[in-house]
Formats: sequence, structure tokens, C-alpha cells
Amino acid sequence: MQATDERGGRITAHALTKRFGSVEAVSDLSFTASPGVVTGFLGPNGSGKTTTLRMVLGLVAPTAGEARIGGARFCDLEQPARAVGAVLDAQGFHPGRAARAHLRAHAAAIGLPDGRADEVLELVGLTDAARRPVGGFSLGMRQRLSLATALLADPQTLVLDEPGNGLDPAGVAWLRSFLRGFAGSGRTVLFSSHLLAEVEQTADHLVVISHGRSVYQGGLDQLRASSRSRVLVRCASPARLAEELARGGLLELDTLPDGRLAVGGADPVKVGDAALAAGVAVYGLVEERADLEQLFFQLTGAGSAAAQDPGVHPAAR
Repeated sequence: MQATDERGGRITAHALTKRFGSVEAVSDLSFTASPGVVTGFLGPNGSGKTTTLRMVLGLVAPTAGEARIGGARFCDLEQPARAVGAVLDAQGFHPGRAARAHLRAHAAAIGLPDGRADEVLELVGLTDAARRPVGGFSLGMRQRLSLATALLADPQTLVLDEPGNGLDPAGVAWLRSFLRGFAGSGRTVLFSSHLLAEVEQTADHLVVISHGRSVYQGGLDQLRASSRSRVLVRCASPARLAEELARGGLLELDTLPDGRLAVGGADPVKVGDAALAAGVAVYGLVEERADLEQLFFQLTGAGSAAAQDPGVHPAAR
């Protein structure tokens, strides 16, 4: 057995590949989830996210490549349950067992005292439900109990598959705060999610995959910077403003159905200066940048070429 050689539980995946018969679910995937950072793992359904997380956790053997947590493969960790907390499914509970009893059973299995169960119940906001059978829990409550189970041993690394599934808005906000605080203490968080708006507010670093391949890795700000913005302007004479913008070299012009002029590759100052030079009254001017959802679809929905060649996107690896 090998202990982790890094504090913080850094996750590294190198050239991970997994084939199921003739189907290649994951192909040559490499990424890092670093301590102190919340890493969001994104991709369409069927893109290989869950298969990748299962390879990281040693539940699926890769066809090629390897994944390490804190410098060691999961199977080589001395005490994997203490090093890594994972939530891949919120359904693995005995319906007749109370939440506290479920947690105490898991605590005993990894050598922790019964009192730790109450500590993690409080941490995830389930103290009032400690004596209730899990069979009566909502999906959101099951998600919280799954997270409590993962946190029993106070791990250095969290690996979570859709942890916000079933949570109400207050629960999603709580989860966001918790994950950021966990990473802020110098530990590692890797989580997948289909709630793009939530990922946008939670993750510091993104790994986006499509058809099992990486199509983007980096920060959200870097991804936004790779996408051209445009300025939407409502004015007295769009045609005259367009002529002035064209004279200044701004040629990405379009008239929207509501009458506004869309100017690509420009900033509000240039458009405002052009309007002043043309003597055109401006009634409204706003800069529009793509949000994470739009960028996500650009990365993963741009056709097979984007999936086959990670270099097609300006910010791709």
C-alpha cells in the first residue's frame, strides 16, 4: 500500500482511455484537479463524465492511462475512505434505516466513533432528520446524506457526480458555499453537474469533455475571453452608424429583429465614439458576452470536428 505523497489530495488523470467493446467511452483524457480549487467537470449526457469519475475512484479499470489522487492510484491508498470522499449515487441506502444509524454503520466500518455521525449530520443540515428512516427522504435530503457519508473521515479530496441534483434553491446555495469553503481550506473538489448556471458561480477551473475527449480546460474568465463579445446599440439611425463603424474597420454588423444594431468584436467605447462622430443619437448601448451555457454549447455542440480535434476552439488545450 502507498500513502498519498501530496497534501490536499490533488487529482491527476493521464491519457485515460476506456473502451467497452467497440465503443470508446473516454479517449486519451488528461486533466488535473488541484488543491484549493473547485474543479467543475462538464459534458453532455453520454460524454464519459461518470465513466471518468469511476476510473478516478478505481471502480472502472481504464483500458489505457491512469488516474492518481495525492500521487497514488486509488487502489494503492492506505486508507482510501479517509483520503477520498465520493458521491456517485444518492440511492444506496436501506429505506428502513435512520440517517444516524446509516452514518454510524459507515463510521464503524472505517474506525470512526459514533459521534462523528452527528457532526456530519449537522454539517449538511440534517440534524432534525437524524432519526427519520431514509425511505421517507426527498432526493435533496438523500443528496445531503450522501455528502455526509463522504465527509465522515474528513477527507482531503471530494469527487462528486451531480451533487446538486434534487436540491432546492436554498440547498444549491448551501452546496456552493460548502464546496468553496472545502476547497478554500486547501483541499480538492472535483464535481460534475448539468446545472451550468451553478457551475458558473461555484467552479474556479473547468474541464469540459465531449465524446470522451477534452475540448476545454482552464478558468471561466479565460473561456469567456476566448469568445468574442458584441455590442448591442439602439439608436436613431442604425444605417448611418453602420457606415461610420465600417469606416473605422468594424465590419461585423447585423440588424436585430427589434431594430438594434449588433456590432461584433467591438467595445462600448468604440461604438459610442462612432455614434458621436456620425451625429447619431444613442438610446441604449450594452455589451453582450456569452454565458457559460452558450459557451458550453459552442464547445460541445459544434459538430463532430470539435470532438475529434480539441484544437478547433481558441481556448482548447
